[in-house]
Amino acid sequence: MLVAFDFDGTLSGDEMTTFLAEKVGVVEKMDAITERAMAGEIEYAQSLRERCALLEGLDDEATRDAFSRVQLRPGAADVIGALNDAGVTTAVLTGGFERGVDAALEDADVSVDRIVSNRLPVADGQLTGEVEGPLIEGTKDDALSDLAEAYGVEMDQTIAVGDGANDLPMLEVAGLAVGFDPKPAVGPACDVVVESMDELHDVLEAEGVL
Repeated sequence: MLVAFDFDGTLSGDEMTTFLAEKVGVVEKMDAITERAMAGEIEYAQSLRERCALLEGLDDEATRDAFSRVQLRPGAADVIGALNDAGVTTAVLTGGFERGVDAALEDADVSVDRIVSNRLPVADGQLTGEVEGPLIEGTKDDALSDLAEAYGVEMDQTIAVGDGANDLPMLEVAGLAVGFDPKPAVGPACDVVVESMDELHDVLEAEGVL
C-alpha cells in the first residue's frame, strides 16, 4: 500500500509561497496567482513560474527563515506516524519546495519514505526567480505511478490525498482518491472527501489501511 499526500493545503494549512512573499512584500500578488491555479483557472506550471519570479533577489537567509515557519496541520503527524507504524509507504508529492516540506516534517518529528518536490535555485546567496524540479508541470500522476513501480505497489493499492487542481492527475489514477477540503473543481474527482486529519484517519481505518 502507498499513500501519497499533497502538501500545501493538505498536510499543511500553510502556503509556503505566502511566507516567502511576505519577505519581499508581494503577498497579495502571490496569493491571487495561487488561488487561480488551485481553482484550475490557469495552468499550474504557469502559476508556479509567475510566483517564483516574484521572489527574484530574495536573500537565501530570509528564504530559510520563511521555510522554518511552515508547519503540518493538526493531526497530520499522527496520521503519517500511524501509516509508518502500519508499514504503509508514505510520500509527499508537491509542486512546493523540498526545503519547506523538510522543515515542517522535522519540526513535527515525523518522516515519509519519499518527497517529490521542486526547488528554488540560489545564485550569489539570492533566489534567481526561477524554479527547478520534477513537478513544475504538475504531473503528479506520473510521479505516483513511478513511486508505485519503485515500491512494487499496484496502482489499485495507492491512495492519493489532495485539494487543488494540480492534484487532479494523481487523484484520477489512484486506487482511492481522497479530497482534503477540496476546491470545487476537484471534488467531483474524489471518491471520498474529508475536512480534517481525524476524518482522514477514520477513512484509512475504514479502508483497512490502518
